[in-house]
Amino acid sequence: MREGLLIVLFMIALTSLCDTVNQLFLKSAIDSLNFSPQFNFIKIFKFIFQLLIKPRLWLSFVFSVISLCIWLLVLSKADLNFAFSADSMHYIFIALASRFVLKEKFSYLRWLGTGLIVMGIVFVSLS
Repeated sequence: MREGLLIVLFMIALTSLCDTVNQLFLKSAIDSLNFSPQFNFIKIFKFIFQLLIKPRLWLSFVFSVISLCIWLLVLSKADLNFAFSADSMHYIFIALASRFVLKEKFSYLRWLGTGLIVMGIVFVSLS
């Protein structure tokens, strides 16, 4: 493999990792609040205020900005078609983080689908 391709793949993986951490912080922030969806403006504003004072929400934004910066570097080095296909790694990272960090249940069918995504990434990377 070319050295440039490995660097691009590493940056895409780093972007996906930052996106995963971003989503974990968002999930953690939202789960820490008691919210039942209701169309009551006062409760919605109270919910938004409670969410905005959560440090995890702001950490999520930080990882989102880092991911965006890395993604812009990726786009300057690689074709969009390749980069976007390889960015599907975030599906794998999210699945693993959901299972092992958040302790969510996964069926065999979901793991099979994640495995198919991995195979697709490999095929796109080799083409």
